Amino acid sequence: MQIGNVRIPGRAALAPMAGVTDAAFRHICYEQGAALACTEMVSSRGLAYNDPKTKELLFCPEGDRPVAAQIFGSDPSVMADAAGLALALSGADILDINMGCPVGKIVKSGDGSALMKDPEKAGRIVEACVAAVGREKPVTVKFRKGWDGGSVNAVAFALVCQQAGAAAVAVHGRTRVQMYAGAADWDIIRDVKAALSIPVIANGDVFSADDAVRVLKRTGADMCMVGRGAFGDPWLFGRINAALDGLPEPETPPLAERLETALRQFELACAWKDPHIACLEARRQLGWYLRGVPWSGPIRREMVQVSTPEDIRAVIRRAQRELR
Repeated sequence: MQIGNVRIPGRAALAPMAGVTDAAFRHICYEQGAALACTEMVSSRGLAYNDPKTKELLFCPEGDRPVAAQIFGSDPSVMADAAGLALALSGADILDINMGCPVGKIVKSGDGSALMKDPEKAGRIVEACVAAVGREKPVTVKFRKGWDGGSVNAVAFALVCQQAGAAAVAVHGRTRVQMYAGAADWDIIRDVKAALSIPVIANGDVFSADDAVRVLKRTGADMCMVGRGAFGDPWLFGRINAALDGLPEPETPPLAERLETALRQFELACAWKDPHIACLEARRQLGWYLRGVPWSGPIRREMVQVSTPEDIRAVIRRAQRELR
């Protein structure tokens, strides 16, 4: 498929997730077959204020392409300025606008999914970003089913984004009020796809290759987007690609190999960001690689206490020796 002038070499994308989809994890997912990935969401105001920590989130390793840089905010002029900065700092192929984040501190400022309550402003933001970068790079928008069950407006919202110049949209099939609870509504994604002429990416409840096949068939979407399903399981992309090609799904690697991948992800994170931050994030991320592994409880509990790169390496090596 194409998003604007960018060719996407597959139908499974990695969703942007704060504190998860850093450059290291994106790199691992690309290796396993992700066709597109996106940076963690970046504050437009943080970019405007030249905040170093905000800029670090936009690091994209050479070769990990195609990639989108995601920004959030609710001031059209600030978003337009941030759009150019985000692309310049990241070298990304696509600019993505977050209009779906449900976190309280984000929506309290009128950002993220709060914009679903003001489609007119959302349209102005998209127009401003497209005017700033759209001739060179396509602009996409990620949003939700609606604010709550009484204001499901994804179709109308999507049409506003398309009219404003968006090259593609990604739709999460839950409202903001639902957060991540309950089942994602794939039918609303189908309705959005039927109404639009630009590509639509289906997001929500893709935890297996079968889920990917079913959501694409049910919605008619051009791609599916994998979020929580990839936690500790980047090999999900390979299984999805095989299923979509009608091929047997590859086996998940043995535990020792999975832990080696976890260690490599951590080492990349240490190389590409503040090692202290990498250690704090690894407490949670490395635990995902042990999800469902019998007798892993003591090591998982130890992981949440470690604070240095040496400690993390030692815990992973012990897990490789002691767990099967």
